[in-house]
Amino acid sequence: MSRSQLQQITELLRSSPLDLGGDVTVMRQVFDEMLAATPVPPEVRTKPVTLGGVPAIEVVAGPDTGPGAILYFHGGGYALGSAARSVNLAADIARRTHRPVYTVDYRLAPEHPYPAAVDDADSAYRGLLDDGLPAHAIAIAGESAGGGLAVALLLRLRDQALPLPAAAAVMSPWADLTGTADSLRSRADLDASLTREALAVRAADYLAGADPRDPYASPARADLSGLPPLLVQVGTAEILLDDALHLAARAARDDVSVTLETFPAAPHVFQGFAAVLDEGRDALDRLGAFIRTHLDTPNPSATPPVAPVPSTTA
Repeated sequence: MSRSQLQQITELLRSSPLDLGGDVTVMRQVFDEMLAATPVPPEVRTKPVTLGGVPAIEVVAGPDTGPGAILYFHGGGYALGSAARSVNLAADIARRTHRPVYTVDYRLAPEHPYPAAVDDADSAYRGLLDDGLPAHAIAIAGESAGGGLAVALLLRLRDQALPLPAAAAVMSPWADLTGTADSLRSRADLDASLTREALAVRAADYLAGADPRDPYASPARADLSGLPPLLVQVGTAEILLDDALHLAARAARDDVSVTLETFPAAPHVFQGFAAVLDEGRDALDRLGAFIRTHLDTPNPSATPPVAPVPSTTA
């Protein structure tokens, strides 16, 4: 653990021109330019693909790959980001899991509000199944809004009685769009990336009048019964801390095998700074080991229930 590394990252984030709640057209360009400033390593191989009619990028890193794949959802408040700009983080996961990662270009708000992102996630997963990949050979992952989307996908699949993936891993998930979590205020002075006001803007764009308590919009409030093993990682210096804590607690209460990992003083999606941050490397190593374990040893709980369990809100 390196306090100096964390301080440097925090200062970098505080000086960033990105405002998640700013004009969406301007902030998309800023967000893309920030992520594009870090070049993709030459050993990373990418290929545009289509999964169930949804565009995605296949990311392979390292010489060897085992059976299976990871379906990945990028962050950006459901309004920013793209598959192309998530390649570096996807490659870090591919490198540690020895599997290809498919990062999905799901539709963004406000042009495509809820449930467009969930529909695209569903279609992409079905696309993997249609391509002959069995559910027990698929893991789901995502960061920030993509983390919430990953859990929403699991709920959608369960409720439709489709075969569930082997496991899911989410980083700093935005999993409660109601704006009522205590950490939105209690961690505000610590968070160098996000503000409660910015999240409210993006939530309004995404929901477009839908109920924020809808389980597919706020899975931290849903009945999670029957979901596959779940890994939740979060830093303690972010306003989404309670989203992760509540999601993990809900999973445990609903008899889901869940692993919660908190990283003191780490910022939002600190795994993205793994090249210069010890905590980021450690978190990704743990995430990779978690996914490998479940892909190498298929979990019987990945079989969907005989009757779908309805999602409910709290």
